[in-house]
Amino acid sequence: MNKNRIEAFSDGVLAIIITIMVLEFKIPHSSDWIELKKLIPVFVSYLMSFINIGIYWGNHHHLLQSVKRVNGSIIWANLNLLFWLSLIPFATGWMGENNFASNTVAIYAINLLFCGGSYTILKKVVEKNAHNKEQLKIAFQKSAKKELVSVVSYIISIPLAFYYPLISGSIFLLVALVWIIPDKKIEEAFFVE
Repeated sequence: MNKNRIEAFSDGVLAIIITIMVLEFKIPHSSDWIELKKLIPVFVSYLMSFINIGIYWGNHHHLLQSVKRVNGSIIWANLNLLFWLSLIPFATGWMGENNFASNTVAIYAINLLFCGGSYTILKKVVEKNAHNKEQLKIAFQKSAKKELVSVVSYIISIPLAFYYPLISGSIFLLVALVWIIPDKKIEEAFFVE
């Protein structure tokens, strides 16, 4: 199957995810500034999730550049990723509406952990089907440290959320910062023809 369909479908799903998240902003019924202050937790959770979705979108785009065609394994691994990403609006909204309450932050951390795990699965499946396997394998090995740090950070942030939810939230932002700038070696491997 041509990869254009999976890219277009994934782009559409990610665009819908971002749209659903922004709909969590309830328009205040008053023009008082204090009403906007109440939206700060919702905005912060939206911003964190927007950044994460953006990172997944960019990495997903680069990842699919390494295959010329997709098969059933890639399709199902991609759907697995999209499933976990599609839960981000729920976790984002719940966390923002409840001022980063412990349970909501823990669920958000679990969601991010599953998103990361499903992306790793997609990477492994793509690696098996890539047209530049050796360069891609080397590039993936170089990003393994960032992946391990991310997984460990998300795992730590789950129990931490019950005692220090804002520290867990800070961990989410730090992990996102680690991934916000793509690794040049991976980009080079993705774009080798």
